[in-house]
Amino acid sequence: MAPSRGGSTAAAEAPEPADAEKAGGEVGKPTGLARRRRVPFAHAVRMPPARQAAIATARATRAWSRRPSGRLTLPGLFLLALVAGTVAAGALLVPASAPESRPVAVDATGGASGTAAPQGGLLPGGSVTPLPSGASAGPVVPAPTGRPADALAAWAQQTGAKVGISPVAMQAYGYAELALAQTNRSCQLSWTTLAAIGYVESRHGQANGAALGQDGRALPEIIGDPLDGNGGRQRITDTDRGQYDKDTVYDRAIGPMQFIPTTWQEIGADADNDGRRDPHDLDDAALAAGNYLCKGGRNMTVPGDWWGAILSYNDVRRYAQAVFDKANAYGLASRT
Repeated sequence: MAPSRGGSTAAAEAPEPADAEKAGGEVGKPTGLARRRRVPFAHAVRMPPARQAAIATARATRAWSRRPSGRLTLPGLFLLALVAGTVAAGALLVPASAPESRPVAVDATGGASGTAAPQGGLLPGGSVTPLPSGASAGPVVPAPTGRPADALAAWAQQTGAKVGISPVAMQAYGYAELALAQTNRSCQLSWTTLAAIGYVESRHGQANGAALGQDGRALPEIIGDPLDGNGGRQRITDTDRGQYDKDTVYDRAIGPMQFIPTTWQEIGADADNDGRRDPHDLDDAALAAGNYLCKGGRNMTVPGDWWGAILSYNDVRRYAQAVFDKANAYGLASRT
């Protein structure tokens, strides 16, 4: 399971970060979305195929200036070196045989009530325009012990300014997309979906008075209300002996992406090469959320899979709609 949110004033249309509780059970895909068809949209643009890793560096770098800003595409050889090096260092912990999916986020209303998910094959939409020529002089591969996402500093600064997300958070979401493009290529998850979840869950690591440090860690740590069965919350007795949520009686949702301890123990990741799987670090949490969304062979460019993935994260229709709206807004804003 995962995130419960607590302590913030609820937004008009979306649950406020850190004050919602978990819904139970695996969610099927929304009615009317069964037909699998591809629909172009900004937040699900595709990463380059593997064969591009063999293209000469000069050609790949020239191609950079012609690719959309909403599509986090790096030159082939750089991408291969960056992610392969991280994997070699043990930074990506992708479970090979994870248990059956469980909801990751919960809502204070409990259950799957609320606004019904849109029908028909809807995905967050909007095309993006290419980066201006010379927007990147060619990223530099960081040292093996450094934060891999730092290599995206220039892209994060530029795109973050367009969409209203801090560069540190943008780096975390962007690196998660790149890593998943190598470890789960068929999923085709985009940074905009992760950013939308990060916004709804914690305003990108800023819920409850927290701030996101330059290392991607949210301080003070974001910990939700106890899952004690009160106030519409699900009841989940302690599963981690307070290791993650500082509560030895009940579980609480933790971190910028609001994971429940049991879910984090299943799908946690170390995306920043510090040797720890830290749910309070947005680098780790964003990659873990991507791993979760991509489970079960989902293709996030297929409407049914996209909606099913979001509802598996939080089985509440108004939550899924809030994520849809935010991902759509980020995709559209990135084209300006």
